[in-house]
Amino acid sequence: MTGSVEEGATVAGIRRILLFVLLAGLTGTGVDLLFLKHFEEPSQLIPLALIGVALVATIWHVLQRGPGSLRVLQITMVFFIAAGLLGIYLHYGANVEFQREVEPSLVGTALFWKAMAAKTPPALAPASMAQLGLIGLAYTYRHPALSRPSGARRDYEERVR
Repeated sequence: MTGSVEEGATVAGIRRILLFVLLAGLTGTGVDLLFLKHFEEPSQLIPLALIGVALVATIWHVLQRGPGSLRVLQITMVFFIAAGLLGIYLHYGANVEFQREVEPSLVGTALFWKAMAAKTPPALAPASMAQLGLIGLAYTYRHPALSRPSGARRDYEERVR
């Protein structure tokens, strides 16, 4: 029984760390995107809107700790992963287009590497959205609030506070 209690405390501690990392990442990424004026085109609003939704869902979860807020957070994190993949595609496409304008003879792997190495927009920067999504999903993975009866959920909440 002692090992189980220690393991539960360890998992609760890891969850708190993941939640802190998620909040720090959301805040840092959001501020970074605002400083970069990442709102000049409609598609650039996607990460900012998702970050806003994720912050609201996370704060809601911190205040309520119920299954509803966790489900909203999970769904939002799935959208984060999709947005990260879409962002990589859009950044890479913009880089390819620019490289073709600058050097029309560039094709194949040479074009690929040139587009990937471009500094503006950085092709893999949107992967940070996918990473935040994975962190959020790791936080919610087998979370007690999703599967335990309300009395056990209350016990869990009291332990993690």
